[in-house]
Amino acid sequence: MPELPEVETIKRGLEKCIVGRRIMKVNILCDKSFRGKPELIVGKTIVNVRRRGKALLIGLDDKLTIMVHLRMTGQMIHDGLERFAAGHPGREFTENMPGRFTRIYIDLDDGSHLYFNDLRKFGFWKVMDELDLATDEFLNKLGPEPWEMKANDFYVMLGRHKNAPVKAVILDQHNIAGVGNIYADEGCFYAGILPWRKCGDLGKEDADKLLEGLCRVMQASIDSGGSTMKDYVRADGTKGNYLEKFAQVFRREGCECPRCGGEILKTRTAGRGTHYCGGCQK
Repeated sequence: MPELPEVETIKRGLEKCIVGRRIMKVNILCDKSFRGKPELIVGKTIVNVRRRGKALLIGLDDKLTIMVHLRMTGQMIHDGLERFAAGHPGREFTENMPGRFTRIYIDLDDGSHLYFNDLRKFGFWKVMDELDLATDEFLNKLGPEPWEMKANDFYVMLGRHKNAPVKAVILDQHNIAGVGNIYADEGCFYAGILPWRKCGDLGKEDADKLLEGLCRVMQASIDSGGSTMKDYVRADGTKGNYLEKFAQVFRREGCECPRCGGEILKTRTAGRGTHYCGGCQK
């Protein structure tokens, strides 16, 4: 599953190659992957590419939007004079399109094509109008993104979950949108908080530091092109380098803590692999 910085990176890449292009034809190779009426978007011009949480929103004229969920194995590939690929990496980035995992593709007015590949068929495109966006169950359940939250609002939100581990609460997209496993661990490390600490035990200063940390580590990842690991690449097909350059604890178990020199450890919290420093995080 991509995290917010990966989807933001994909959004920025697609903006450069599809905005201003008109959709000439919609080719649906898997009915499960397309929701809505394809004829509604034929002839429409792509006016923007946006992101809400981990969803991509491709805005069209006439107040229409294509909401894209990449889920676990989704890929977006634009094939024009150059190829731009985003999402789960594979040979499809260099092979002729459409490929065996292509579920949808659209023909654009400049002769280029935008492909949606999805090995496991969990992702989808959904045609929506403005009223749909305003009432969509998934979008409406998303909490604010870290940059949109005021420190006091974040503290109050944590206080509503006094007996829950802080990591479980910040991973819940209903509470705060876009935080995934990497950035939960990194944010807790930044704030010096153990990920399984109960929210009710956090003071205002702890909460302020945690929100600051989430914003900082996610922005660093966006600036570096995403975390990538083995699953996600940037829109030009190259890998992000957040984990290599900036991650302090995630996937670094057994290494020396950059802050105190102690050992980075790994356990499980909220059902997820969790990395922390037993010396720095209290």
